[in-house]
Amino acid sequence: MTNLKDSIAVNQGFKMIIDDKEYRFHIRGNEFHCALDVTANFIGGKWKAVVMWYLLGGKKRFVELKRRIPAITDKMLSMQLRALEEDGFVKREVYAEIPPRVEYSLTEEGYTLEPVLWAMAAWGRGKAERHGTRVLVK
Repeated sequence: MTNLKDSIAVNQGFKMIIDDKEYRFHIRGNEFHCALDVTANFIGGKWKAVVMWYLLGGKKRFVELKRRIPAITDKMLSMQLRALEEDGFVKREVYAEIPPRVEYSLTEEGYTLEPVLWAMAAWGRGKAERHGTRVLVK
């Protein structure tokens, strides 16, 4: 069997072709036509990668994440954290204190995305520097 890079190189018409045979991935009842389809399903959208980016630095409370991502609403942040937790990328830890304390961190599976997140950040910075203006925030 060929390696992943070879299978991507021969990806024809959005079909996953390996050794001249078409394959699809099945994960928890969902069908994916290629590896990028899997990736986009799990970390696509506007906020998932951003939330995970800030969790690379270690445990964060909800309010800390909200402070770092001011454009996200409380409801959306809750939804994204819940989805990332369900997908096994984020761990939610509740401490029996008054008031209750909840911390979020990346799981071992979440850390497997670290190189992807760094690559996305590098691409985004390059795009912003080529086509945008850096503005100092107070």
